[in-house]
Amino acid sequence: MKHLIFCTAAVFILSTVFARDIPAEESICEQLLSITLQAPEKKTDVSYLGIEEAGSFRITDIPCDVLLVEIFSMYCPHCQKEAPNLNEFFRLLRNSDRFAERIKMIGIGVGNSAFEVNYFRKQYDIKFPMFPDQDFAIHKILGEVRTPYFIGIKFEKDGSTTVFLSETGPRGKPEVFFRDLIKRSGLE
Repeated sequence: MKHLIFCTAAVFILSTVFARDIPAEESICEQLLSITLQAPEKKTDVSYLGIEEAGSFRITDIPCDVLLVEIFSMYCPHCQKEAPNLNEFFRLLRNSDRFAERIKMIGIGVGNSAFEVNYFRKQYDIKFPMFPDQDFAIHKILGEVRTPYFIGIKFEKDGSTTVFLSETGPRGKPEVFFRDLIKRSGLE
């Protein structure tokens, strides 16, 4: 009985310590739009993103109507488990005549070096571009959210941006997530 009480108390304390509030959409958007990423080495990623081959770029440089950002860690068992679903989601997206060019997707590996991101990408056969955040700089900007964390940004015609998705946890069935993302983004 003592062990049960201790374990329950420990779980409560740890969940309180490690739980982070979901950041406000406005602050996420402002922070994400200021982030600079290094152009990927893979030409297919550069082509997919529609950016210059060398140097750095900002998220706003990606020509799309909607950008989905997955915040992950190669050490996160939930991210590992979610990888096949995201691969299928990305396949659905790329095969969509209507949305393939309008919706883009990237991953940011918090606390992960380029080696770790590439290892995760190879291990789980990830096809979308992934970027390291080795020093946790992006993770800190976002309020140290749990992984996996998903952010959906819509780039409006007037030049403004809207965060329509800001949630932690797995996305579930790829087909359902695909339909939900399109509906929530207003691209229907």
